[in-house]
Amino acid sequence: MPTQAAVTWFGISRQAYFQAKQRQQQQEAENQLILNLVKEKRRLHPQMGGRKLYHELRPCWENLEITRGRDAFFDLLRAHNLLIVPKRNRRRTTLAGSWRCPNRLVGLTLATTHQAWVGDITFITTETGFVYLALLTDAFSRFIVGYDISASLATEGCLRALQLAINQAHCPVTGLIHHSDHGVQYTSWSYRDCLQEHRLLPSMGEVGNCYDNALAERMNGILKNEYGLDDLFVNLAHAQQAVAEAVWLYNYDRPHLSLGYAKPAEIHFDN
Repeated sequence: MPTQAAVTWFGISRQAYFQAKQRQQQQEAENQLILNLVKEKRRLHPQMGGRKLYHELRPCWENLEITRGRDAFFDLLRAHNLLIVPKRNRRRTTLAGSWRCPNRLVGLTLATTHQAWVGDITFITTETGFVYLALLTDAFSRFIVGYDISASLATEGCLRALQLAINQAHCPVTGLIHHSDHGVQYTSWSYRDCLQEHRLLPSMGEVGNCYDNALAERMNGILKNEYGLDDLFVNLAHAQQAVAEAVWLYNYDRPHLSLGYAKPAEIHFDN
């Protein structure tokens, strides 16, 4: 009579069956741990994509001696409907002014921070109407150096964002390139006077060509699509709080693909 260990089902031994079952249970437990890490990261970064998640979370599970390649990780996200679907949302927020200046970014090689800032304006929806977010981003570090949110599309909001960026700069800004579209906010006398006062060099792309200010457009998309700024807010104060949180998370806690997965703040303050 065969021993219990030698009993087989369809050529599979009892021992092999229970070993396989144990491995499956271990893999399921590991998968659940990885999913919990993903959900915790997405709590602060709701639209963080798979590549950034893999880069950020892999050290956590490797410290627990869990091995998962990128393909297996993406398969896990796909199986639990956790892959991100890109969103598209565009609305015109500026009208072209009459003043023109050259595009100083053409042919420019970025080598350090505070070499060029890019600016743009986007809308945010509240229950009482639109409010407007003015942004200035360092083109090298991708760090948001200045921002302002207000209930008006007037030049003052852009000026406050510019003044904040100048005040917080950790080096002289003389000769820095300020790139924007041809919106009336940026072509106004008051804005141009501020640039001249601090010896910043104005730069603009072609009228109507969004690709000439692609980095600024990209920033708008990240804040809206990844940090919920395309949601409906109660009022201006509610939107201001959400913007402050989104800007901090983006600057200090979001890995950036173009920076080799470094955070903007890591690059900005090391240069």
